[in-house]
Amino acid sequence: MNGDGDAGATAGPGSGAGPVGRGARADTAGRVGGVGGSDTADSAGMPWAAVSARRLARHRLDAPAVVGGEPVTRRIADVVSGTCGVHAQVMSAAEVSVAMRVAGAVSTDVRDALWRDRTLVRTHGPRGTVHLLSARDLPAWVGAMGGLDIARGPGAGEPYLDADQVEALVDAAPRALAHADLTADELTQALADAVGAWAAEPVVDAFRTRLPRWRWVQPVLGHRGALCFGPKRGREITFTSPVRLLPGFVPMDSEPALRRLALRYLHGYGPATPAEFARWLGAPRDRSEELFRSLGDSVEQVTVVGSGPAVQIAGDPTHHEEPRGVRLLPYFDVFGVGCHPRSLLFAGAAAERALSRGQAGNYPLLLVNGQVAGVWHQALRGRRLRVTVEPLVELAAAELREVGAQARRLADIRAVEEVALVVGRVPVGPHA
Repeated sequence: MNGDGDAGATAGPGSGAGPVGRGARADTAGRVGGVGGSDTADSAGMPWAAVSARRLARHRLDAPAVVGGEPVTRRIADVVSGTCGVHAQVMSAAEVSVAMRVAGAVSTDVRDALWRDRTLVRTHGPRGTVHLLSARDLPAWVGAMGGLDIARGPGAGEPYLDADQVEALVDAAPRALAHADLTADELTQALADAVGAWAAEPVVDAFRTRLPRWRWVQPVLGHRGALCFGPKRGREITFTSPVRLLPGFVPMDSEPALRRLALRYLHGYGPATPAEFARWLGAPRDRSEELFRSLGDSVEQVTVVGSGPAVQIAGDPTHHEEPRGVRLLPYFDVFGVGCHPRSLLFAGAAAERALSRGQAGNYPLLLVNGQVAGVWHQALRGRRLRVTVEPLVELAAAELREVGAQARRLADIRAVEEVALVVGRVPVGPHA
Protein backbone atom coordinates (compact mmCIF):
# COMPACT_ATOMS: atom_id res chain seq x y z
CA MET A 1 0.00 0.00 0.00
CA ASN A 2 1.23 3.46 -0.86
CA GLY A 3 1.76 5.63 2.16
CA ASP A 4 0.99 8.84 0.28
CA GLY A 5 -2.72 8.34 -0.22
CA ASP A 6 -2.61 8.00 -4.02
CA ALA A 7 -5.67 6.66 -5.77
CA GLY A 8 -3.66 3.61 -6.79
CA ALA A 9 -3.20 2.59 -3.17
CA THR A 10 -4.92 -0.47 -1.79
CA ALA A 11 -8.69 -0.33 -1.42
CA GLY A 12 -9.45 2.97 -3.12
CA PRO A 13 -13.07 3.35 -4.19
CA GLY A 14 -13.42 2.33 -7.81
CA SER A 15 -9.75 1.44 -8.11
CA GLY A 16 -10.42 -2.25 -8.52
CA ALA A 17 -7.57 -2.92 -6.10
CA GLY A 18 -7.27 -3.92 -2.49
CA PRO A 19 -8.84 -6.42 -0.13
CA VAL A 20 -12.49 -6.67 0.66
CA GLY A 21 -14.05 -8.34 3.66
CA ARG A 22 -13.80 -12.09 3.92
CA GLY A 23 -16.47 -12.49 6.59
CA ALA A 24 -16.76 -11.28 10.14
CA ARG A 25 -14.87 -12.95 12.95
CA ALA A 26 -16.94 -14.94 15.37
CA ASP A 27 -15.20 -13.74 18.55
CA THR A 28 -16.34 -10.13 18.92
CA ALA A 29 -16.44 -9.61 22.67
CA GLY A 30 -14.86 -6.32 23.74
CA ARG A 31 -13.87 -5.38 20.22
CA VAL A 32 -14.72 -2.31 18.15
CA GLY A 33 -17.50 -3.20 15.75
CA GLY A 34 -16.65 -6.88 16.09
CA VAL A 35 -13.14 -6.35 14.67
CA GLY A 36 -10.30 -8.51 15.89
CA GLY A 37 -7.15 -7.15 17.49
CA SER A 38 -3.69 -6.86 15.99
CA ASP A 39 -1.16 -9.49 16.92
CA THR A 40 1.66 -7.04 16.28
CA ALA A 41 0.26 -3.89 17.90
CA ASP A 42 2.25 -2.29 20.69
CA SER A 43 0.62 -3.39 23.95
CA ALA A 44 0.83 0.22 25.18
CA GLY A 45 -1.17 1.40 22.17
CA MET A 46 -0.51 3.63 19.19
CA PRO A 47 0.71 7.11 20.22
CA TRP A 48 -1.35 10.04 18.98
CA ALA A 49 1.77 11.41 17.29
CA ALA A 50 1.97 8.27 15.16
CA VAL A 51 -1.70 8.61 14.21
CA SER A 52 -1.12 12.25 13.21
CA ALA A 53 2.01 11.45 11.21
CA ARG A 54 0.24 8.77 9.20
CA ARG A 55 -2.76 10.99 8.47
CA LEU A 56 -0.59 13.93 7.45
CA ALA A 57 1.22 11.69 4.97
CA ARG A 58 -1.97 10.22 3.55
CA HIS A 59 -3.46 13.71 3.16
CA ARG A 60 -0.30 15.09 1.58
CA LEU A 61 0.04 17.60 4.37
CA ASP A 62 3.53 16.45 5.33
CA ALA A 63 4.79 17.23 1.83
CA PRO A 64 2.77 18.10 -1.29
CA ALA A 65 2.42 15.49 -4.00
CA VAL A 66 4.99 15.84 -6.76
CA VAL A 67 3.48 16.06 -10.23
CA GLY A 68 6.39 14.50 -12.10
CA GLY A 69 5.81 13.67 -15.76
CA GLU A 70 2.05 13.12 -15.57
CA PRO A 71 -0.60 15.80 -16.16
CA VAL A 72 -1.23 17.91 -13.08
CA THR A 73 -4.96 17.26 -13.36
CA ARG A 74 -4.37 13.53 -13.02
CA ARG A 75 -2.20 14.07 -9.93
CA ILE A 76 -4.92 16.28 -8.51
CA ALA A 77 -7.41 13.43 -8.92
CA ASP A 78 -5.00 11.06 -7.16
CA VAL A 79 -4.80 13.37 -4.16
CA VAL A 80 -8.56 13.93 -4.02
CA SER A 81 -9.06 10.17 -4.11
CA GLY A 82 -6.64 9.77 -1.22
CA THR A 83 -8.64 12.12 1.00
CA CYS A 84 -12.00 10.53 0.08
CA GLY A 85 -13.06 13.71 -1.67
CA VAL A 86 -12.76 17.41 -0.86
CA HIS A 87 -15.59 19.53 0.53
CA ALA A 88 -16.71 21.89 -2.25
CA GLN A 89 -19.76 23.84 -1.15
CA VAL A 90 -17.49 26.90 -1.48
CA MET A 91 -15.40 26.26 -4.59
CA SER A 92 -12.69 28.79 -3.75
CA ALA A 93 -12.00 26.92 -0.50
CA ALA A 94 -12.01 23.57 -2.32
CA GLU A 95 -9.46 24.88 -4.80
CA VAL A 96 -7.14 25.87 -1.96
CA SER A 97 -7.63 22.53 -0.18
CA VAL A 98 -6.60 20.64 -3.30
CA ALA A 99 -3.83 22.92 -4.53
CA MET A 100 -2.12 23.04 -1.11
CA ARG A 101 -1.64 19.27 -1.43
CA VAL A 102 -0.11 19.26 -4.93
CA ALA A 103 3.27 20.90 -5.55
CA GLY A 104 2.94 23.94 -7.78
CA ALA A 105 -0.80 23.53 -8.39
CA VAL A 106 -3.02 26.61 -8.55
CA SER A 107 -6.76 27.26 -8.62
CA THR A 108 -6.98 27.09 -12.41
CA ASP A 109 -5.47 23.59 -12.35
CA VAL A 110 -8.30 22.41 -10.10
CA ARG A 111 -10.86 23.98 -12.43
CA ASP A 112 -9.17 22.31 -15.41
CA ALA A 113 -9.37 18.95 -13.62
CA LEU A 114 -13.08 19.53 -13.08
CA TRP A 115 -14.28 21.07 -16.33
CA ARG A 116 -11.63 20.44 -19.01
CA ASP A 117 -10.00 17.09 -18.30
CA ARG A 118 -12.85 15.76 -16.14
CA THR A 119 -10.61 13.91 -13.72
CA LEU A 120 -12.80 15.39 -10.95
CA VAL A 121 -16.57 15.51 -10.49
CA ARG A 122 -18.52 17.95 -8.31
CA THR A 123 -21.47 16.20 -6.71
CA HIS A 124 -23.03 15.25 -3.39
CA GLY A 125 -20.76 13.12 -1.22
CA PRO A 126 -20.48 12.34 2.50
CA ARG A 127 -23.36 13.63 4.62
CA GLY A 128 -25.07 14.84 1.45
CA THR A 129 -22.69 17.81 1.24
CA VAL A 130 -21.14 19.00 -2.01
CA HIS A 131 -17.73 17.44 -2.68
CA LEU A 132 -15.13 17.13 -5.38
CA LEU A 133 -14.58 13.44 -6.07
CA SER A 134 -12.14 11.66 -8.33
CA ALA A 135 -14.04 10.81 -11.52
CA ARG A 136 -12.73 7.26 -11.52
CA ASP A 137 -14.10 6.80 -7.99
CA LEU A 138 -17.61 7.96 -8.86
CA PRO A 139 -19.01 4.46 -9.64
CA ALA A 140 -18.06 3.32 -6.13
CA TRP A 141 -19.35 6.50 -4.48
CA VAL A 142 -22.71 6.21 -6.23
CA GLY A 143 -22.93 2.52 -5.41
CA ALA A 144 -22.17 3.15 -1.74
CA MET A 145 -24.16 6.33 -1.11
CA GLY A 146 -27.05 5.35 -3.35
CA GLY A 147 -27.34 2.03 -1.55
CA LEU A 148 -27.51 3.79 1.81
CA ASP A 149 -30.23 6.14 0.56
CA ILE A 150 -32.26 3.26 -0.88
CA ALA A 151 -31.99 1.47 2.47
CA ARG A 152 -33.54 4.51 4.18
CA GLY A 153 -36.78 3.77 2.35
CA PRO A 154 -39.53 6.39 2.62
CA GLY A 155 -37.39 8.47 4.98
CA ALA A 156 -35.21 9.63 2.08
CA GLY A 157 -37.91 12.04 0.86
CA GLU A 158 -39.67 13.02 4.06
CA PRO A 159 -41.35 15.35 4.80
CA TYR A 160 -41.83 16.71 1.28
CA LEU A 161 -41.85 13.60 -0.93
CA ASP A 162 -43.03 10.03 -0.70
CA ALA A 163 -41.02 7.03 -1.89
CA ASP A 164 -42.76 6.84 -5.28
CA GLN A 165 -42.07 10.50 -5.95
CA VAL A 166 -38.39 10.07 -5.09
CA GLU A 167 -38.08 7.15 -7.50
CA ALA A 168 -39.89 9.13 -10.20
CA LEU A 169 -37.31 11.92 -9.86
CA VAL A 170 -34.41 9.44 -9.88
CA ASP A 171 -35.75 8.10 -13.17
CA ALA A 172 -36.59 11.47 -14.74
CA ALA A 173 -33.48 13.52 -13.92
CA PRO A 174 -31.01 11.56 -16.13
CA ARG A 175 -33.43 11.74 -19.07
CA ALA A 176 -33.89 15.49 -18.58
CA LEU A 177 -30.09 15.94 -18.57
CA ALA A 178 -29.31 13.48 -21.34
CA HIS A 179 -28.50 16.05 -24.00
CA ALA A 180 -27.61 19.33 -22.28
CA ASP A 181 -26.62 20.92 -18.99
CA LEU A 182 -29.57 22.68 -17.36
CA THR A 183 -29.81 25.48 -14.83
CA ALA A 184 -31.83 24.87 -11.67
CA ASP A 185 -34.85 26.64 -13.16
CA GLU A 186 -34.57 24.72 -16.42
CA LEU A 187 -34.27 21.40 -14.63
CA THR A 188 -37.23 22.27 -12.42
CA GLN A 189 -39.38 22.82 -15.50
CA ALA A 190 -38.10 19.65 -17.18
CA LEU A 191 -38.86 17.55 -14.10
CA ALA A 192 -42.31 19.07 -13.74
CA ASP A 193 -43.01 18.24 -17.40
CA ALA A 194 -41.80 14.67 -16.84
CA VAL A 195 -43.38 13.72 -13.48
CA GLY A 196 -45.96 16.35 -12.69
CA ALA A 197 -46.34 19.90 -11.39
CA TRP A 198 -45.72 18.72 -7.82
CA ALA A 199 -41.97 18.60 -8.51
CA ALA A 200 -41.88 22.37 -9.02
CA GLU A 201 -44.06 23.39 -6.08
CA PRO A 202 -42.15 25.95 -3.93
CA VAL A 203 -42.36 24.29 -0.52
CA VAL A 204 -38.77 23.81 0.73
CA ASP A 205 -37.65 26.57 3.13
CA ALA A 206 -34.20 27.91 2.26
CA PHE A 207 -32.60 31.27 3.05
CA ARG A 208 -35.68 33.53 2.97
CA THR A 209 -37.11 31.76 -0.05
CA ARG A 210 -38.82 28.53 -0.96
CA LEU A 211 -37.24 26.04 -3.32
CA PRO A 212 -39.05 23.61 -5.60
CA ARG A 213 -40.11 20.36 -3.99
CA TRP A 214 -37.58 18.27 -5.93
CA ARG A 215 -34.65 20.21 -4.48
CA TRP A 216 -35.27 18.52 -1.12
CA VAL A 217 -33.83 15.31 -2.56
CA GLN A 218 -31.11 16.88 -4.70
CA PRO A 219 -28.44 15.12 -2.56
CA VAL A 220 -30.27 11.83 -3.01
CA LEU A 221 -30.32 12.34 -6.78
CA GLY A 222 -26.58 12.94 -6.63
CA HIS A 223 -26.00 9.83 -4.52
CA ARG A 224 -28.09 7.75 -6.93
CA GLY A 225 -26.09 8.98 -9.95
CA ALA A 226 -29.06 10.81 -11.45
CA LEU A 227 -27.25 14.16 -11.60
CA CYS A 228 -24.10 16.04 -10.68
CA PHE A 229 -22.99 19.65 -11.09
CA GLY A 230 -22.02 21.12 -14.43
CA PRO A 231 -20.04 24.30 -15.15
CA LYS A 232 -21.60 27.60 -14.20
CA ARG A 233 -23.56 29.50 -16.82
CA GLY A 234 -22.76 33.07 -15.86
CA ARG A 235 -23.71 33.26 -12.19
CA GLU A 236 -26.08 30.30 -12.33
CA ILE A 237 -25.22 26.74 -11.36
CA THR A 238 -26.00 23.98 -13.82
CA PHE A 239 -26.65 20.28 -13.49
CA THR A 240 -25.48 17.53 -15.79
CA SER A 241 -25.71 13.76 -16.10
CA PRO A 242 -22.80 11.60 -14.91
CA VAL A 243 -23.52 9.28 -17.84
CA ARG A 244 -22.97 12.11 -20.31
CA LEU A 245 -20.09 13.62 -18.37
CA LEU A 246 -18.25 10.29 -17.99
CA PRO A 247 -19.00 7.93 -20.88
CA GLY A 248 -19.28 4.35 -19.68
CA PHE A 249 -20.31 5.36 -16.16
CA VAL A 250 -21.99 2.46 -14.34
CA PRO A 251 -22.46 2.44 -10.53
CA MET A 252 -20.93 -0.40 -8.52
CA ASP A 253 -23.09 -2.76 -6.51
CA SER A 254 -23.78 -1.32 -3.07
CA GLU A 255 -22.12 -3.81 -0.72
CA PRO A 256 -18.69 -4.05 -2.41
CA ALA A 257 -18.78 -0.28 -2.94
CA LEU A 258 -19.41 0.34 0.76
CA ARG A 259 -16.58 -2.00 1.74
CA ARG A 260 -14.16 -0.21 -0.56
CA LEU A 261 -15.26 3.15 0.77
CA ALA A 262 -14.76 1.98 4.37
CA LEU A 263 -11.26 0.74 3.54
CA ARG A 264 -10.38 3.97 1.74
CA TYR A 265 -11.62 5.95 4.74
CA LEU A 266 -9.47 3.85 7.07
CA HIS A 267 -6.50 4.38 4.76
CA GLY A 268 -6.83 8.15 4.96
CA TYR A 269 -8.37 8.70 8.39
CA GLY A 270 -7.64 5.56 10.40
CA PRO A 271 -7.44 4.30 13.00
CA ALA A 272 -11.13 5.06 13.45
CA THR A 273 -14.25 3.62 15.01
CA PRO A 274 -17.50 2.67 13.27
CA ALA A 275 -19.16 5.60 15.04
CA GLU A 276 -16.59 8.02 13.60
CA PHE A 277 -17.06 6.53 10.14
CA ALA A 278 -20.84 6.88 10.51
CA ARG A 279 -20.49 10.52 11.53
CA TRP A 280 -18.19 11.27 8.58
CA LEU A 281 -20.34 9.50 6.01
CA GLY A 282 -23.76 10.41 7.40
CA ALA A 283 -24.74 6.76 7.81
CA PRO A 284 -26.59 4.96 10.62
CA ARG A 285 -24.22 3.82 13.33
CA ASP A 286 -25.56 0.26 13.40
CA ARG A 287 -25.07 0.02 9.62
CA SER A 288 -21.46 1.19 10.02
CA GLU A 289 -20.81 -1.41 12.72
CA GLU A 290 -22.23 -4.10 10.46
CA LEU A 291 -20.05 -2.84 7.60
CA PHE A 292 -16.88 -2.90 9.72
CA ARG A 293 -17.64 -6.48 10.76
CA SER A 294 -17.97 -7.44 7.11
CA LEU A 295 -14.39 -6.29 6.46
CA GLY A 296 -13.13 -9.36 8.31
CA ASP A 297 -9.37 -9.95 8.14
CA SER A 298 -8.87 -6.84 6.00
CA VAL A 299 -8.83 -4.80 9.20
CA GLU A 300 -7.58 -5.08 12.76
CA GLN A 301 -8.19 -3.42 16.10
CA VAL A 302 -5.60 -1.18 17.74
CA THR A 303 -5.65 1.06 20.79
CA VAL A 304 -4.98 4.77 20.34
CA VAL A 305 -3.33 6.24 23.43
CA GLY A 306 -5.63 8.83 24.96
CA SER A 307 -8.65 7.67 22.99
CA GLY A 308 -9.20 3.92 23.11
CA PRO A 309 -9.94 1.03 20.73
CA ALA A 310 -10.17 1.80 17.00
CA VAL A 311 -9.85 -0.01 13.68
CA GLN A 312 -7.19 0.23 11.00
CA ILE A 313 -6.34 -1.64 7.80
CA ALA A 314 -4.61 -4.89 8.73
CA GLY A 315 -0.85 -4.49 8.75
CA ASP A 316 -0.95 -0.74 8.12
CA PRO A 317 2.56 0.40 9.12
CA THR A 318 3.00 2.72 12.08
CA HIS A 319 4.68 6.04 11.30
CA HIS A 320 7.42 6.42 13.88
CA GLU A 321 8.60 9.88 12.82
CA GLU A 322 7.16 12.87 14.65
CA PRO A 323 4.52 14.86 12.76
CA ARG A 324 6.09 18.04 11.41
CA GLY A 325 5.08 21.09 9.43
CA VAL A 326 2.83 24.13 9.39
CA ARG A 327 -0.23 24.32 7.14
CA LEU A 328 -3.04 26.80 6.54
CA LEU A 329 -6.21 24.79 5.86
CA PRO A 330 -9.27 26.59 4.45
CA TYR A 331 -12.89 26.34 5.47
CA PHE A 332 -14.21 22.78 5.68
CA ASP A 333 -10.89 21.19 4.84
CA VAL A 334 -11.41 17.44 5.05
CA PHE A 335 -8.52 16.91 7.48
CA GLY A 336 -10.21 18.92 10.21
CA VAL A 337 -13.69 17.63 9.43
CA GLY A 338 -12.87 13.94 9.01
CA CYS A 339 -10.16 13.24 11.59
CA HIS A 340 -11.14 12.02 15.05
CA PRO A 341 -11.16 12.12 18.00
CA ARG A 342 -11.58 15.86 18.07
CA SER A 343 -10.57 15.94 21.73
CA LEU A 344 -7.02 15.14 20.59
CA LEU A 345 -6.90 16.99 17.25
CA PHE A 346 -8.53 20.14 18.68
CA ALA A 347 -6.79 19.98 22.04
CA GLY A 348 -6.73 22.74 24.65
CA ALA A 349 -7.83 26.18 23.49
CA ALA A 350 -8.51 24.89 19.96
CA ALA A 351 -11.65 23.11 21.16
CA GLU A 352 -13.20 26.46 22.04
CA ARG A 353 -11.68 28.72 19.37
CA ALA A 354 -11.54 26.53 16.27
CA LEU A 355 -14.81 24.60 16.61
CA SER A 356 -18.33 25.99 16.40
CA ARG A 357 -20.58 24.17 18.87
CA GLY A 358 -18.35 21.15 18.44
CA GLN A 359 -18.53 21.26 14.64
CA ALA A 360 -15.37 21.44 12.55
CA GLY A 361 -15.02 23.33 9.30
CA ASN A 362 -16.47 26.70 10.19
CA TYR A 363 -13.03 28.23 10.75
CA PRO A 364 -9.91 27.98 8.59
CA LEU A 365 -7.30 26.11 10.61
CA LEU A 366 -3.66 26.69 11.48
CA LEU A 367 -2.15 23.22 11.69
CA VAL A 368 1.19 22.85 13.47
CA ASN A 369 2.83 19.44 13.65
CA GLY A 370 -0.48 17.71 13.06
CA GLN A 371 -2.38 19.65 15.73
CA VAL A 372 -4.92 22.44 15.36
CA ALA A 373 -2.99 25.37 16.78
CA GLY A 374 -4.97 28.39 15.65
CA VAL A 375 -7.35 29.95 13.14
CA TRP A 376 -6.83 32.34 10.26
CA HIS A 377 -8.68 34.58 7.83
CA GLN A 378 -8.00 35.99 4.38
CA ALA A 379 -9.25 39.19 2.77
CA LEU A 380 -8.66 40.04 -0.88
CA ARG A 381 -8.51 43.70 -1.86
CA GLY A 382 -7.81 44.06 -5.54
CA ARG A 383 -4.46 42.36 -6.16
CA ARG A 384 -3.47 42.33 -2.48
CA LEU A 385 -4.21 39.46 -0.11
CA ARG A 386 -4.21 40.09 3.63
CA VAL A 387 -3.79 36.92 5.71
CA THR A 388 -4.42 37.18 9.46
CA VAL A 389 -3.23 34.23 11.54
CA GLU A 390 -4.21 33.79 15.17
CA PRO A 391 -1.99 31.21 16.88
CA LEU A 392 -3.27 29.58 20.04
CA VAL A 393 0.22 28.45 21.03
CA GLU A 394 3.56 30.19 20.99
CA LEU A 395 5.23 29.64 17.63
CA ALA A 396 8.96 29.23 17.23
CA ALA A 397 10.77 31.47 14.76
CA ALA A 398 11.02 28.62 12.24
CA GLU A 399 7.29 27.98 12.53
CA LEU A 400 6.52 31.66 11.95
CA ARG A 401 8.63 31.49 8.80
CA GLU A 402 6.57 28.50 7.69
CA VAL A 403 3.38 30.47 8.31
CA GLY A 404 4.77 33.18 6.03
CA ALA A 405 5.61 30.59 3.37
CA GLN A 406 2.06 29.22 3.58
CA ALA A 407 0.63 32.72 3.12
CA ARG A 408 2.76 33.20 0.02
CA ARG A 409 1.68 29.78 -1.26
CA LEU A 410 -1.95 30.81 -0.76
CA ALA A 411 -1.34 33.95 -2.81
CA ASP A 412 0.24 31.88 -5.59
CA ILE A 413 -2.74 29.50 -5.64
CA ARG A 414 -5.14 32.43 -5.97
CA ALA A 415 -2.93 34.27 -8.51
CA VAL A 416 -2.50 37.28 -6.24
CA GLU A 417 0.56 39.45 -6.69
CA GLU A 418 0.96 40.78 -3.14
CA VAL A 419 0.38 39.22 0.25
CA ALA A 420 0.51 40.79 3.71
CA LEU A 421 0.74 38.55 6.78
CA VAL A 422 -0.60 39.71 10.13
CA VAL A 423 -0.12 37.60 13.25
CA GLY A 424 -2.82 38.54 15.73
CA ARG A 425 -6.47 38.20 16.65
CA VAL A 426 -8.82 37.15 13.84
CA PRO A 427 -11.66 39.69 14.22
CA VAL A 428 -14.36 37.80 12.31
CA GLY A 429 -16.54 34.85 13.22
CA PRO A 430 -17.20 31.55 11.43
CA HIS A 431 -17.96 31.55 7.70
CA ALA A 432 -16.67 35.14 7.37
